[in-house]
Amino acid sequence: MKKEVDELEDELRPEYDFSKMVGGVKGKYVERYRAGTNLVLLDPDIAKAFPTDASVNEALRLLLQIAQRQQSNNPIGAD
Repeated sequence: MKKEVDELEDELRPEYDFSKMVGGVKGKYVERYRAGTNLVLLDPDIAKAFPTDASVNEALRLLLQIAQRQQSNNPIGAD
């Protein structure tokens, strides 16, 4: 049987008293993080086919080119 974890149980040691911490700024790097981070999780089968970020980017660029060509060949209302 698993032991239930008490959410109120404090696992920090007494010497880690963050209330006495000086100079900390909440969200100091949040804008830099948002600007440079674009994380996408791939399903295992896709990750196997595209094992590197370069291979994923190349495939997506090719797909984008195909979509743009398709769009320029079929103008809206040309049916």
